[in-house]
Amino acid sequence: MMESFYDITLNVHRYDPDTDKRWIDTYQVKAGRIMRFVDVLRKVNDEQDATLAWGSSCEHGQCGSCSMKINGKPLLSCELLVENAVHYFDTTTFTIEPLDVAPVIRDLVIDTDKAYGRVDKVKPYIIKPKPLGEKGEEHQISPEELERYVDATRCINCFCCASACISSHHNFLGPNAMLAAIVRVMDPREQEKQSRFDTLYSENGIYRCHSSQACSFVCPKEIDVAHFIALAKNGEIKPA
Repeated sequence: MMESFYDITLNVHRYDPDTDKRWIDTYQVKAGRIMRFVDVLRKVNDEQDATLAWGSSCEHGQCGSCSMKINGKPLLSCELLVENAVHYFDTTTFTIEPLDVAPVIRDLVIDTDKAYGRVDKVKPYIIKPKPLGEKGEEHQISPEELERYVDATRCINCFCCASACISSHHNFLGPNAMLAAIVRVMDPREQEKQSRFDTLYSENGIYRCHSSQACSFVCPKEIDVAHFIALAKNGEIKPA
């Protein structure tokens, strides 16, 4: 029988930057089965604790700002329904933590500027665009060219893959940063390829990857990140 409501327990990791104190607060919540975890956290704010800090923006799975770890799995809290969480984790008790890819600002909010610093290093934009045609038309990408890497362009830099990665917390730039570099190598509009290869095969590049495939397992956009990194490792990423 399908439950209309669940009595769930949230064990939330807290952090106060003013006192540098860390602790866990427990909240009991009666949550509707199709409430998202952002809705649950908002309910906590409204009814129990207005001081609990967490991040969100679009709440439609496109910005990545509501990423956090729930029962150890990095995910988008705007996409996880209570009912699905109960069935997936086989429990009504959930431990909620911030991602560990950057310093915590407060509670579940991390310093995304620090996290994006790794992505910025790969220059996730076109450095030297291919010239336009004589009539100034936009540069068109054929379906065949696009098919090679279009899945990788769905990355929203939610950093779930970087949090799950067993390699990215020290010297590895991270799977999402590598994916951004790979996209530009495969992008036929980009003429500057050598610097991309220099980044991919640098000391902090793809050879730091341990091939655990955790990145693909947790990706909310269902991108097979490990596949693209493996292509690069095997020398199969070629300029278009």
